[in-house]
Amino acid sequence: MNWSPIPASWSAPLLSVLRIVAGLLFFAHGVSKILAYPPAPFPVEGLSLMAGYFELIFGALIIFGLFTRISAFLMSGQMAIAYWLVHFAMGPLPVANNGDASILFCFIFLYIAAAGPGPWSIDAARSKTP
Repeated sequence: MNWSPIPASWSAPLLSVLRIVAGLLFFAHGVSKILAYPPAPFPVEGLSLMAGYFELIFGALIIFGLFTRISAFLMSGQMAIAYWLVHFAMGPLPVANNGDASILFCFIFLYIAAAGPGPWSIDAARSKTP
C-alpha cells in the first residue's frame, strides 16, 4: 500500500516546478543587485556585483531550463562560496549568520544539476527527436 500523499507520477513535473521557482528567486537576487529593484540592503561592489550578474544570467537560464545542468552546477558552487566567504565569517550557525538561503540554493541547484531540468524545459524540448 502506498501512503504517499502525492503520486509518484508527479515527480518529474514537480522537478520542473522546483527548477522554475528556484530560478525565479535566484533571478530576483540578481535583479536586486544589478538593476536595484528593490535596492540591495548592502553596497553592491566587487564579488557581490559579480554574483549579481551570475544570478541574473544563470537564474534566467535555470528558469527556462536552458543549459540547466551546467548552470545549476555553477550556481551551486557560487552558493557554497557565498556561504563560506560571507555568511560563515559572521558565525558558524546558519540561523544566526543569515546563510540559510545560500545553503538551500546550493543543494537545490546541486540536485537539479544531477536530476536535470524536468520535462517543462527548453533542454527537454531540444532533446526530443521529431
